Amino acid sequence: MNTAEQVQKATKHNFGAGPGILPKEVFEEASQAVLNFNNSGLSILEIGHRTKLFQPVMDEAVALAKELMNLDADHEVLFLQGGASTQFYQVPMNLLDEKAVASFTDTGVWATKAIKEAKLFGGVEVVCSSKESNYTYIPKKFDVNPASVYLHLTSNNTIFGTQWQDFTPFYEKNLPLVADMSSDILSRQMDFNKFDLIYAGAQKNIGAAGVTMVVVNKNILGKVSRKLPTMVDYRNHIENGSMLNTPPVFAVYVCMLTLRWLKSKGGVAAIEKENDRKAQLFYDTLDSFPIFKGTTAKEDRSKMNACFVMEDPALEKEFAAICEQEGMVGVKGHRSVGGFRVSMYNALPYESVVALTDVMRNFAISKG
Repeated sequence: MNTAEQVQKATKHNFGAGPGILPKEVFEEASQAVLNFNNSGLSILEIGHRTKLFQPVMDEAVALAKELMNLDADHEVLFLQGGASTQFYQVPMNLLDEKAVASFTDTGVWATKAIKEAKLFGGVEVVCSSKESNYTYIPKKFDVNPASVYLHLTSNNTIFGTQWQDFTPFYEKNLPLVADMSSDILSRQMDFNKFDLIYAGAQKNIGAAGVTMVVVNKNILGKVSRKLPTMVDYRNHIENGSMLNTPPVFAVYVCMLTLRWLKSKGGVAAIEKENDRKAQLFYDTLDSFPIFKGTTAKEDRSKMNACFVMEDPALEKEFAAICEQEGMVGVKGHRSVGGFRVSMYNALPYESVVALTDVMRNFAISKG
């Protein structure tokens, strides 16, 4: 095998659903910081979080998030621990009184988990659900109790491959909006100020596992009657600049680098065009060959997580083996759906989608 062939065989295309792919530039700079952070002679893993070395990292991460999301002065950015799963209960603890009601849309596993946790703290009304079809579509019409203290949605459904394409129905309800944007945060343009609380695990689009970004309109806080544990109260985290306790220093640093990379690419508007281009190529290929079958309604297809199966399930093992041979990593579907799942997060190069669609095309033709 010559050198060119060895390089080609060594190439990996990371379609993993999370932790997902990050920009090469981020890996390179982060790896250097592990050895020697900013020529300090110290590793990023060992510097104090309340030092002049780390404070600029947190400040820049927050500033970049605000800039990229075009946030107004009422919205604060926090970097917290515990993942989106912790936000499933932290949100209702801060916003939902025992005798109050919150409304939820049920479009997948993570929405279901959020609903379960919220029921521990107050009333919950599920205003729409696609559970009866194994979450293969996004409900389009729903009514919401106007007395709801907030309306919760999951913007993108990582497991089932659906995505809210239009937020107008939520805006029209004139209620505080809460959104789990873990798997599509900063992948497309929207008016982030219309949301009163956004939370997103970093490990898909904005950084490494271990930190969660929370964007909260401070005007919705402090209205519940219950006493909140210190670490759960968003106001305490705001007051302490996400350093109420020791933050996940390295994970925040990787977020800062990733947000810096996104800005250098032209921001959300530019990355949205790239994401549209990748999704268009993939879905056009998927629809061109009857051997493959998408598992979701076409109008609700996610641009981040594409799910599909083989028309003949007996071929799936063979196709999976070819994907592995060609360096396609993380394409196995979640057990709830089966088949295959292709995650196309911000950092995934267009060339990786080209490589995968070439494999799909060649496989389909070979089965002619």
